[in-house]
Amino acid sequence: MTERLIPAAPLAFQHAGHGANASIGVAICHGFTGSPLSVLPWAEYLAKQGFAVSVPLLPGHGTSWQDLATTRWQDWYRTFERSYLDLAANTETCFVAGLSMGGAVALRVASRHEVPGLVLVNPGLSFYDRRVRYVGALKYVMRTTTPIVEDTPTPVTTEDGDYSKTPLKSVHELKKLFRAATRGLPHVEAPALVFKSSVDDVIPPSSVATISKSIGSSRLKVVALPHSGHVATLDVDAPTIFEESAGFFRQHAGDRVASESS
Repeated sequence: MTERLIPAAPLAFQHAGHGANASIGVAICHGFTGSPLSVLPWAEYLAKQGFAVSVPLLPGHGTSWQDLATTRWQDWYRTFERSYLDLAANTETCFVAGLSMGGAVALRVASRHEVPGLVLVNPGLSFYDRRVRYVGALKYVMRTTTPIVEDTPTPVTTEDGDYSKTPLKSVHELKKLFRAATRGLPHVEAPALVFKSSVDDVIPPSSVATISKSIGSSRLKVVALPHSGHVATLDVDAPTIFEESAGFFRQHAGDRVASESS
C-alpha cells in the first residue's frame, strides 16, 4: 500500500454529539510520543455516528522530545482524566478508549471511575526491551535513545512533532505508568473490548496476557487484527476497530440505561 500523510490538524479533537448517540461520550487517549492525529480517523468516525468525542493532547506531546522530557506520567494521566470527567459531565454515559500507552491511561481511569466500558487498541503494559528494567539508573547515563521503528510501518504517517529521539527519563515515566495501570487491573470491572495486532513490534503480547489474567471484569473480548501494525487505527484493520467499537458503545450504553431503569 502506498504511504500517505495525514496533514497537520488541530492537536485536540472535540465533538458535542448529535442524534440518537449524542448522550454517549467517548474519551480517547493517544499513545506515547504521538498525538490525537494517531486516533483522528477513529474519533471522526465516531463523531459521524453521533457520539460525543474528546481526544486531548497530552503534555509533552505534539511538540518535541525535549518537552516530553519535562513531564511525568501523572501529567499525562491527569490531562486525560480531566477530559474524561468533563465529557462525562455533559453526557449520560461516557466510555474510555486508548491506543498503546493510551490504553494504559484508559485502564487507570477505568480502575478509578465507574465507566460503562472501555476499548483498547494494542494497549501497553510491558516492553520488549529488557533494558527497561534498568531505565531508572540508565537515564542518568544516557539522556536519549532511538525510537522504536517497526519492520512494516503503517501506510499512514502523521506529523506529531520532533520525536527523533526518546528521552530515557520519559521511558522511566512510561514504565511507572504501566506499573500503576497494572496494579489497578483488578478494580476494572467494566466490559472491555481489546484489539491486538498479530504483528506488533512496539508492544509485546504479554500486555494483553496481563489484562486477560488480572482484569476484574468478567466481560473481556480480544479481537485479533491480522493485517495491521502497532498504530492499527491508521492501518488496514482500522474499519474493524471503528465499526466494532461503535457497536460496543451502543450496546453497553443501552445496558446501563436498562440497569438504571429496572
